[in-house]
Amino acid sequence: MILYLRLFYEFFKTGLFAIGGGLATLPFLYEMSEKTGWFTTHDISNMIAISESTPGPIGVNMSAYVGFHTAYTAFGPLGAIVGAIVATLSLVMPSIIVIEIISGILNKFKESQIVQYVFYGLRPASSALVLASGMAIAKTAFLIENADKILVNYRSLILGVILFAGIKIFKLHPIIYIAIAAAVGIIFKF
Repeated sequence: MILYLRLFYEFFKTGLFAIGGGLATLPFLYEMSEKTGWFTTHDISNMIAISESTPGPIGVNMSAYVGFHTAYTAFGPLGAIVGAIVATLSLVMPSIIVIEIISGILNKFKESQIVQYVFYGLRPASSALVLASGMAIAKTAFLIENADKILVNYRSLILGVILFAGIKIFKLHPIIYIAIAAAVGIIFKF
């Protein structure tokens, strides 16, 4: 029961302060990893890959993954389902509460210059959170930490550059690039 309360607390806090969408939850997940030991930074990379490959928002998918994974160890399959539900609901609950409160206030004050300043200030904050998350993901994907040195994972780097170029040039649906990356990983045993 304590584990479920802790999951609720950690993901409620994440949902309350992760402004900018699903990728903005990543810095909170890295902190949660260090603080709780529920998962490793390598697990976060796997969570991102799974979350990006499945339907639904990335933050919600990752919270379900963490809740399931964490509770599975302690309570087995049924407890894991409860853990996934607790983590997911606690992540989205702050958004629902805040949106309800803010929507009433914004309707009254949407023309206010102060409200415009608040939104102006929030945009760089959410961009910085997403950028920090992207850098952390890139570090995990493109670098290999060896005992005393850091090596570049050239295969992943080359694949990343090719996929990035493909996204910019061809503008195909993201699932195509995910499928290509998965296939390359299987074929070349990344």
